[in-house]
Amino acid sequence: MPKRCSASSVKGMSAEPTVVLVHGAFVDAASWAPVTRRLLALGLSVRVPAVPNRGLAEDAAYIRSFIEGIEGPVLVAGHSYGGAVITVAGMADNVIGLVYVSGYALDEGESLGQLQARFPDSELAQSLVYSTYPKAGSEPGMDVSVEIESFSRVLAAGVPSDVSEVLAVSQRPLAASAFGEVASSAAWKFKPSWGIVSSADHTINPDVERYAYSRAGARKVVEIDAPHLVMYANPDEVVAVISEALAALRRPSAS
Repeated sequence: MPKRCSASSVKGMSAEPTVVLVHGAFVDAASWAPVTRRLLALGLSVRVPAVPNRGLAEDAAYIRSFIEGIEGPVLVAGHSYGGAVITVAGMADNVIGLVYVSGYALDEGESLGQLQARFPDSELAQSLVYSTYPKAGSEPGMDVSVEIESFSRVLAAGVPSDVSEVLAVSQRPLAASAFGEVASSAAWKFKPSWGIVSSADHTINPDVERYAYSRAGARKVVEIDAPHLVMYANPDEVVAVISEALAALRRPSAS
């Protein structure tokens, strides 16, 4: 069984972690832009990969490969569905910590649908749009996105309207199959984690976030009165949690 690790235990690697920001469903890497800008201004090494959003196993494998291509330790943060992705991809040897941002901290053998089913549905369930997409050599796949007219209310209440309008019409859909795929592993069982709950979240029931972070034994859980896209609405608070995690992991006692 893998052991919990710290920055000092990643042999032969730089002591200064790279921060990898993993986006969720219905948005892309640009959803992290306000946080990315602030982390760069702090002089940190930051990478923000594009998640294919084709399914949990495929997406986690892609992000794990991306992380393993980085020299040195990595603190990985995942927003929303990106939380499920880092739960699996975070098993990469150079990942030293995880930050869940309004995210799904799945257990091993658990799917998004199973975790959500423990609690009442959010507004998202009534705002989803399903559409087929072609897959070479096989039956068409099914994509899920959010009604454009509902996007600002469900995902981005509190985000400036000129921003939320652009995000609504430039969504990165998620393959519907992702909701039923189970996590093959749970990195939070072996590595320290932190959690952000968006208490005004209409996309994920905030109780889903609270329950999952508690189960994961998160070192600290911060509640922010913010919408699901907390990275846009409250970027300073998100950066503060990431910075706190980095500070803890730099200490030799981090384990």
